[in-house]
Amino acid sequence: METIVLKFGGTSVGSTDRISAVAKLIQQASKEAFPVVVVSAMAGETNRLIELAESFGSEPNKREFDALISTGEKVSASLVAIALNQLGLKAKSLTAAQIGMKTTAQFSKAKILEMDNEVIFKTIADGYIPVVTGFQGITATGDITTMGRGGSDTTAVAIAASIKSKRCDIYTDVNGIYTTDPRIVPDAKKLDAICIEEMLELSGQGAKVIQIRAVEFANKYKVLVRVLSSFEPGSGTLILQEENGMEDAVIRGIASQTDQTKFTLHGVVDTPGIASGILSPVSDAGIEVDVIVQNVSVSNKTDFTFTVATTDRSEVETVLKEKMHGISYDELIIDEEIGKVSLVGVGMRSHAGIASTAFKALADAGINIQMISTSEIKITIVIAQTQLEKAVIILHKAFNLGG
Repeated sequence: METIVLKFGGTSVGSTDRISAVAKLIQQASKEAFPVVVVSAMAGETNRLIELAESFGSEPNKREFDALISTGEKVSASLVAIALNQLGLKAKSLTAAQIGMKTTAQFSKAKILEMDNEVIFKTIADGYIPVVTGFQGITATGDITTMGRGGSDTTAVAIAASIKSKRCDIYTDVNGIYTTDPRIVPDAKKLDAICIEEMLELSGQGAKVIQIRAVEFANKYKVLVRVLSSFEPGSGTLILQEENGMEDAVIRGIASQTDQTKFTLHGVVDTPGIASGILSPVSDAGIEVDVIVQNVSVSNKTDFTFTVATTDRSEVETVLKEKMHGISYDELIIDEEIGKVSLVGVGMRSHAGIASTAFKALADAGINIQMISTSEIKITIVIAQTQLEKAVIILHKAFNLGG
């Protein structure tokens, strides 16, 4: 049977009126293929549950925290199923546990291990539209886990991969993927298509339209993904496996991020293995490190700097002070007032001078660069947080990305 996965974010199911509109979109999609629906919690609900949990202290028990914040998706799934039934379409809400969505036991950061797609196939064969809770899974021992912000995207793409859907449509409150955040740059251009390699980089560097792990799943299992609006009609943006046939853009998009913290170990005694000695304990704690810079040694001492998500700040600080053995340094400097801007485009492979154009544009605007990281199709620049939006505007204009 040919299926299509439809994922609806929190704003798309944020009220009963919005849920009624979503039900009509699902009804329309059912003319194309058998729909499988994945939903997030209603807008604001997860934040409300987090606040309730933290009313007893800033670090609630992780198992109970995930058990609590996973309940929002169950409400959405049931309401969407009720709305579909009212339209005369048989629908059945299913929790991630009911479809055997097994994950690791990392609470709030769980990763999908496997799922039982037979439950979905049987539900469809029985004449029902499956409406599945996103964002969550279950461990081998039966504990409920969650996958972090945007986790419903990952649920949807994982299901699409497992049941070999023709496409996975990610419905959100924007009508596609833009060259940059249109709230920062009003003339940002909507892209009709983007290759998955570029989307991986943009998602990894702060573009919040789709979770990076969802893009990683799509890349690994060759899932065709489309991002579009549930609020207005339109074709959205296709995330393609290859860039062949797409317009020759040197820079496809600019991503920005403010929720980053910079750690600098000043005056590290420069001995072989210091990078491993510093970062291995951080990695062992399940924390992802982003930009890394190690300065040239002077008088057998160096500075080692790296960035992590601000949500991991306190844990990283604890790890560095308690679990980093055999590394001697003079001072630990922590800076939360940073921003990160990234230029992404497969065209960088065949065009020289991208970095120099970017650096000159920032220099002319009086913006000081603190750190630089590059890959084959990406340049990431760390600057003061107060100058981030200005930097995005300047770089967007420097590379003529406007619509």
